[in-house]
Amino acid sequence: MPTVTSPARPLAPAVWTARAAAHAARADALTAARRRRRSHHEKDAVEDFLFEYYPVRPAQLARWHPGVGVTLEAAGAEPAALEELERRATWRWHTVTPAGPDVGEDSVHQAHRILTDPPTASTGPRTASDGPAGPTVTLDVAAFMTDRGPGVRWLHNLLGRTAARPAQLGCLGLHEWAMVYRQDEHRHELPLRLGQAGTDAVVEAHPVRCTHFDAFRFFTAPARPLNRLQPARATQPDLEQPGCLHANMDLLKAALKLGPACPGELLLDCFELAHDIRVLDMQASPYDVTSLGHAPVAIETAAGRAEYVARQRGFADRADPLRTRLTDVTTTLLAHEPTDGATPA
Repeated sequence: MPTVTSPARPLAPAVWTARAAAHAARADALTAARRRRRSHHEKDAVEDFLFEYYPVRPAQLARWHPGVGVTLEAAGAEPAALEELERRATWRWHTVTPAGPDVGEDSVHQAHRILTDPPTASTGPRTASDGPAGPTVTLDVAAFMTDRGPGVRWLHNLLGRTAARPAQLGCLGLHEWAMVYRQDEHRHELPLRLGQAGTDAVVEAHPVRCTHFDAFRFFTAPARPLNRLQPARATQPDLEQPGCLHANMDLLKAALKLGPACPGELLLDCFELAHDIRVLDMQASPYDVTSLGHAPVAIETAAGRAEYVARQRGFADRADPLRTRLTDVTTTLLAHEPTDGATPA
């Protein structure tokens, strides 16, 4: 099992177990409605999107990670916490430090031996600068970057370039309208609030200026030429901007791609933001979502447009610090990425 040579911040068992428990309770509350619907074979066109498009499972959201640069201490852990560490030691991209020469990967028995080995006797009171007391479990950054390095670099570039641009707040959510423009069959089993003809008229009466490729790619064929831009995957870093609802929802995708390198609290912050944005996304869509308990945001009216822009600006403000925190994660990962086969310092 490889060792981690980069400095890491240790968390004592009382701290990391409390954070893990708080995370699990928060995730349980956030996914309760989804789990209830699944058990009753029910659907919700608003919330189900988050779980199916990205995709993410409630169990995945419930698993807490401390994030890159943090180690979980074993010394002084209660038996239940020690068992949890033993499980974590077998997870992909995780390692035990310090690891003995005869420790193999993915062995609960061997992890148990290391984690329960008593630490060297202390010569005095321990401080934060002393590092971890005894063995720990942590993210193996080198192994993670070996597998995910190209994706991390792409994501780092996207996050940074998006954050550097001013927010554009004039799209009015017309991407959802363009996805049903002049089309009789629709993605959701919901009626169109204005009917097909009324929906088409709204698209034709307003400028369509979608910057987000993953929205644009679902436009109907007749709607594509109406967009002022023609986004593509290759141009996504050139066009993504922080006012876009879907760019800000996609911070959840970024957190998921970063996997155990992303702190669990940040993952759930991104999920909550994506959930709230998705509500507006559908309220401002051509679909009638009143049956799901949501009032429409009628972007075909002046009042509806004003409400949309105000809430869009609020989401951009909420997304900004999350994008910064995600960039901090990618920056840390890239700082410890092996270069030319060398072990990161």
